[in-house]
Amino acid sequence: MTEMKYANEINKRKSFAIIAHPDAGKTTLTEKFLLFGGAIQTAGAVKSNKIKKHTTSDFMEIERQRGISVATSVMTFEYRDILVNLLDTPGHKDFAEDTYRTLTAVDSVVLVIDCVKGVEEQTKKLMEVCRMRDTPVIIFVNKLDRDGKNPFDLLDELEELLNIRVRPLSWPISMGKDFKGVYNLYDKSFVSFAANRKATDEDIVPMPDLTSPQVDELFNTTDAAQLRNDVELIEGVYDPFDKQPYLEGKLAPVFFGSAVNNFGVKDLLDTFVEIAPVPRDREASTRTVKVGEDKFSGFIFKIHANLDPRHRDRIAFLRVCSGKFERNKYFHHVRLDKDVRFANPYNFLAREKNIIDDAYPGDVVGLFDTGNFKIGDTLTEGENFYFTGIPSFSPELFKELVNKDPMKTKQLEKGISQLTDEGVAQLFTQHNGNRKIIGCVGDLQFEVIQYRLLQEYGASCQFNSLPFYKACWITGPKQKLEDFIRFKSANVVEDKDGHLVYLAQSEWYLNTERANNPDIEFHFTSEIHK
Repeated sequence: MTEMKYANEINKRKSFAIIAHPDAGKTTLTEKFLLFGGAIQTAGAVKSNKIKKHTTSDFMEIERQRGISVATSVMTFEYRDILVNLLDTPGHKDFAEDTYRTLTAVDSVVLVIDCVKGVEEQTKKLMEVCRMRDTPVIIFVNKLDRDGKNPFDLLDELEELLNIRVRPLSWPISMGKDFKGVYNLYDKSFVSFAANRKATDEDIVPMPDLTSPQVDELFNTTDAAQLRNDVELIEGVYDPFDKQPYLEGKLAPVFFGSAVNNFGVKDLLDTFVEIAPVPRDREASTRTVKVGEDKFSGFIFKIHANLDPRHRDRIAFLRVCSGKFERNKYFHHVRLDKDVRFANPYNFLAREKNIIDDAYPGDVVGLFDTGNFKIGDTLTEGENFYFTGIPSFSPELFKELVNKDPMKTKQLEKGISQLTDEGVAQLFTQHNGNRKIIGCVGDLQFEVIQYRLLQEYGASCQFNSLPFYKACWITGPKQKLEDFIRFKSANVVEDKDGHLVYLAQSEWYLNTERANNPDIEFHFTSEIHK
């Protein structure tokens, strides 16, 4: 009975993240999705002198100034009777950790590629995280209104560099200033392109047979011949599209379009709601949690402080994994071993929040947090387990946090504690000392922390660079660790959870210590719950 009770709700939900290298057009694509879902009336642009409205999903002041996304935003909208939970992630490599963790909370991914630049460094890294979990991926090749790489070359590049088979489901007719539109291979229709104008239903021409004279009437002889050849080649080289390998993360369908012109986006969204996976079972520390179970469970994958600068609020983002989340009901906080309830749980449209009474697997719920939550925390109806596979990565840049205003020590302590709880950076404290060291994946992180400490907490600080190369979590027999700490006290720190971390000055030092201490294990990622 339980399975039946939830089956309808579960099958209505699809949650996915949009990922890409910076500037590939991720946030613009997010806006267009919201537009189709009726969630917003006009789409904004990230960088444009003509469009005065900023994007809905970039709501932090620093994001508007820089024209980049620095934090994942969560948005929910309805499209063709499917409830879509969309997470727009930061593309900048300095914020990769936020993106990696967001990927643990979604069931599938849309990867945006710039047709001019092709596959970039950050794209490869993001794809590796998807491969680790076999997350289903749909690829959107963006910016066809510019002259870019040959589509066939792009497909080869995707297969080779991203280590996944691809299958085009739409195909561009020319590109750049000669761009005519896209032929949909999935439902055999053509959508014509006109610059500076939205694609409407009138632009869609059914074209079941490419040999018909209608094709020659629509295009010039060269384009018609090219389209016929291309489609024949695609059908000859690529297997017919099969949903199963896509759901197993082995095959990526590819769409072509131009997000800023709202072009090719509807094809993508229509196919997405049809083929994307519904929420699935999840691995936990003691067993596999079935998505249709009666009992509620979920985990925190992101924490964001001061979403509304007027109210010093912290929101913890919860992904529901099983059962039903209910407002005002007591749930068990596994790490703290206490029961908590939430009077005002939210769903989101970026900064706009709506109070909800219940949520089902696949949904992302915002919970007001007074400091109870850390990333990776699990909520259940009494059972003790953790969801596994939420990574914490080894930082590569280290700076000492120096307080510039002793009168504001308390605000600085509180601010740095809350910001590092969000997972934007890692806080290390000198073993038996009070020196605070911040570790980040990228330099821009330090600027964001400094800016937010001043704006949100009124604390001014400076960062002094430290000559460390990598942080390694260390585990081993108690006596061996104590000896190691005694000899290396200047290089041993503790992370926020009290785990021991060795800061190596260089690769040579790291290799030497590993060779000299065979009983101690050095880890480059710390899974938040082992």
